[in-house]
Amino acid sequence: MAAEWPAELAGVTESVVTTLGPNELYNVAALGLAEPDDEGRVTATTWGRTRTWRNFGERGEGYVQFTRDPMDFVEAALSVREESEPVLASADAWVRVGVERLDEGEDGGTQWVEWALVPEESETERRVVPTTNRGHAAVVEATVAASRLDVPAYDRETMLDRLRYFESVVETAGSDRERAAFDRLRELVDAEW
Repeated sequence: MAAEWPAELAGVTESVVTTLGPNELYNVAALGLAEPDDEGRVTATTWGRTRTWRNFGERGEGYVQFTRDPMDFVEAALSVREESEPVLASADAWVRVGVERLDEGEDGGTQWVEWALVPEESETERRVVPTTNRGHAAVVEATVAASRLDVPAYDRETMLDRLRYFESVVETAGSDRERAAFDRLRELVDAEW
């Protein structure tokens, strides 16, 4: 039975996805969701031979989650985190999606696969009043920069400059949770900046 996305998606919406691995645990990863295309499909691209890429290919599904917890984004983007249940406690909403491989190729020496994400089941756990928190946004952007540090297509020094900038934003505009998430990001990234 088809389901609906619990929120309007515009631009690239950062989410956390869990996919069932061969060890019967759910791998937690970051996943950018592209706004619906002309055919109304929401798509996402995996880069490299990641656990998400493997699990999408082998299982054909995952759980896309919308969370405001900055620690979830850091752990999802930069560590190997596995859970026994598919939905994180911090998820404000989630969607179980079926996936369909749309396209694939290589860019800068890195394999990519574009997937269509078809909502099959969804649940809204909490309705929240949206706020704009610069510290939270800086943590999410820092995870993107950190995940590209060792990708040949990206200049390492440029990514390190971005990390320095995002760290200054978190220090001045972030909450205790965002500062803790950035501390964890520093622990997970093997780089000095």
